[in-house]
Amino acid sequence: MDILEIEQRETLRREEVAKRLRGLADMLERHNDLEFERGGMQIRVSVPDEVQLKVELEIESEERELEIELTW
Repeated sequence: MDILEIEQRETLRREEVAKRLRGLADMLERHNDLEFERGGMQIRVSVPDEVQLKVELEIESEERELEIELTW
């Protein structure tokens, strides 16, 4: 059972997606936590020095999906 799950879907320009991914990468590199703000609530998640990384690419006839997953 999930204690908390936050999911947000939106359509953005490719450059904005890259900017957000860089922001997450910067948080991981410089700090040991990730920060999220949703609905006026700020959430901080501590990240250990080692994590598992999963990258999955799905190609269908009309749609592509790239999933990047970190677990610890």
